[in-house]
Order: sequence, then C-alpha cells, then structure tokens
Amino acid sequence: MHPTYTYIKQSLAGIYSDSEASALAKWILTDVFCLSTIDLYAGKDMNFSTKECAKLEDILSRLKRYEPLQYILGKTTFCGLSFEVAPGVLIPRPETEELVDWIVSDYADESAVRILDVGTGSGCIPVALAKRLTNSRVTSWDVSSEALAIAERNKRLNGAEITLAQVDILSTTLPEIYTDILVSNPPYITEKERSDMERNVLDWEPELALFVPDNDPLLFYRRIAEVGCNILSPKGVLYYEINRAYGRETVELLQQMGYKSVELRKDQYGNDRMIKASRP
Repeated sequence: MHPTYTYIKQSLAGIYSDSEASALAKWILTDVFCLSTIDLYAGKDMNFSTKECAKLEDILSRLKRYEPLQYILGKTTFCGLSFEVAPGVLIPRPETEELVDWIVSDYADESAVRILDVGTGSGCIPVALAKRLTNSRVTSWDVSSEALAIAERNKRLNGAEITLAQVDILSTTLPEIYTDILVSNPPYITEKERSDMERNVLDWEPELALFVPDNDPLLFYRRIAEVGCNILSPKGVLYYEINRAYGRETVELLQQMGYKSVELRKDQYGNDRMIKASRP
C-alpha cells in the first residue's frame, strides 16, 4: 500500500473508525492527488511537493475537526453526476439516489412529465431527474437562498433544464403549479435524535434541512401531502424520502388523507426509507 495511505490512516486513527479512515485515505489520494488505484495498491512511491504536503496537512486538520471531506473538497457525486456542496446544503446520500432510481424506473417510458421537487438543497434530486428523464419539466422549491444559489450552480454545471424558486412550503400562499410527480426529501430528524448523530453531520450540515420538532415529526410530510391534493394531476404520484423511525406513521398519515396505493420501501441498508403514493 502507498506510504501516504498509511500516514493518512495513522493521522486519523482514534477519530474515525479503521474502515472510515481507509475510505478517506483512498478518496484523498485518488481524488485530490490523482493516484490510480493500481498505484495506490502497488505502493508506488511519489514525491509530494511542498505545496501538496501543505494541502494534505490542511485536509487532515479539517478532517480532525470532523468537517466532511465533501465540504473540504467542495464537491461530491450523485447519480453519476458531479455536484458542488458547501455547509449551506446537505451532502447527497446514497439512499436519495435510490429514491431517484425509483422515480426514473416508473417514468422511463413517459413523455413530458411534470415534476415538482420540494426542498432543493444542492439540487441533486431535480438535476438528476432532469438529466435522466429528458422529456420532463422540473421545478424545485427551497426556502433557503443559500441552497438555491448552490443549486443554480449545479444546474449549470450539469447542463440541466430546471426551474428554481424560493418558496416556503409551510406558507399559506404558494405559487400556482400543476404537476404529475411531487417529490421531497424534507427535514425529518427529530430533536430527540440529535444526541445519536455523528459530529460530521451535527457540527457541519445545515440544521434548517435536518430537524423537525419532537412534537410534530411528520410536519413536512403532512403539509406537502396537503399541497399535493391540490396540485397533483389526476394520475399524479407523491414520492418521499422518510425518517426510518416513522415509516408506519407516514404511511398511515397518507392513507388517512386519502392517498391510494401507498407503498413503503426499504433502502439498501434495510431501513424504511421511501414512500410512493397516488393522489386522492
């Protein structure tokens, strides 16, 4: 193994698990310093310049403060696309890719599909859907101007045709829109779950996009479903990413609101994570 790989792992020992440190070491060396996987595992030595050494030490010092590597690098990958990320938006997760895959598989043969995404964040969901469902018309709302600015850059970076707007879904006054698909990965972590969270999430990712009150964990699901009753087309479908602890409750909420064919799916880790429902 490359000697710098071992150095990175040793530097992060005691802060990250062995598997996390290994993954970070490989990511840094292949992404930042452009080593090939063959060079990495062959232990091929390379002479780091003074500038490169300083860059590595800066990355390691930030990792030791639990800053996510995606924020340090300013980018990540989602559905095979590159996205800019910063502390103003959540880092896209593999589970969310599964939600996008579900929608794409359902609508791959459809044309001129109208999509509304609530909670733009980095723009990962609307951009990925626009790129993969090429005949779709995608609109995305977020309350955060910082998130929308990042999403606008990601829209341009990936050449995606989407419409972004600053909208508070909890507001009583919303833009007029009519859509076939309503999708959202809204805030869903309760305050009581805060103590169980990793520092690299809790200390760095935006609370606005993470938390809901303990006394109303389904706040956003209820509100978005209410809006969906009015804006979804007759055959319209609602898709959610959900808190794994509230799968049954979210299904029951949608059923009580008249939604049909409510389907709960687990993610790749075996957690209740996604819901699909047809409009009332």
